[in-house]
Amino acid sequence: MDRREFLIKVVSPAAFTVSLFVFWELVCRIFKIPLTILPAASDVFAALWQYRAPIADNSFVTLWTTLAGFAIATAFGLLLGIAVGWHRAIYAGVYPVLVGFNSIPKVAVVPVLILWFGIGEVPAVMTAFLISFFPIVVNVATGLATTEPELEDVLRALGASKLDIMRKVGIPRSLPYFFGSLKVAITLAFVGTVVSETVGANKGIGKLMLDAQSAFQVPIVFAGLLVLAFLGILLYAMTAIIEQR
Repeated sequence: MDRREFLIKVVSPAAFTVSLFVFWELVCRIFKIPLTILPAASDVFAALWQYRAPIADNSFVTLWTTLAGFAIATAFGLLLGIAVGWHRAIYAGVYPVLVGFNSIPKVAVVPVLILWFGIGEVPAVMTAFLISFFPIVVNVATGLATTEPELEDVLRALGASKLDIMRKVGIPRSLPYFFGSLKVAITLAFVGTVVSETVGANKGIGKLMLDAQSAFQVPIVFAGLLVLAFLGILLYAMTAIIEQR
């Protein structure tokens, strides 16, 4: 990494982030915003350190449930995307059903999952899966369905079967779509996990934030938001690194 690339990829984001926290601190101090409305950045970091043990414990639960749901969504979404993109007729028939399913607010599904699996970590995993598999399916299916008909005709003329076309052309062609969808899906998985934890869970960042809100401990609520943002950025960056490789 040369100096210019280092400045763009490392120094610029760090400088902007620090500037954002400084601006946040100054606004709260200058306008004397009450702690129960918007705590200053220093108060949030103080709460983050003071309650580091329960925050770390609940963060681990949120992280593993999110990763579990994301892993299931990746495997299921890839297989279903290949099946949907296998033929244009299947794509045209199944795609509207997927859109309709994705249009259902997942917060409305969480009570049903709690009814089926009880209060705990399973509903969080299932919610993360349900909210994150759709972009994977759509992108993989789109990548397969947009293979040029002329290319398929040439391959068939050379004796290639439908499976050969998918394996040697379709699936490699859809990889940029697939990895692009993973970066969207991992952030959505966090949304699904936290939504489920705020509705019904024993542990997790969402449950911690809900309890802190009930006790008017607003700095802990914002500390939870910072932890979620950090975990989301970390997993997004890891997905981007895998995509580059």
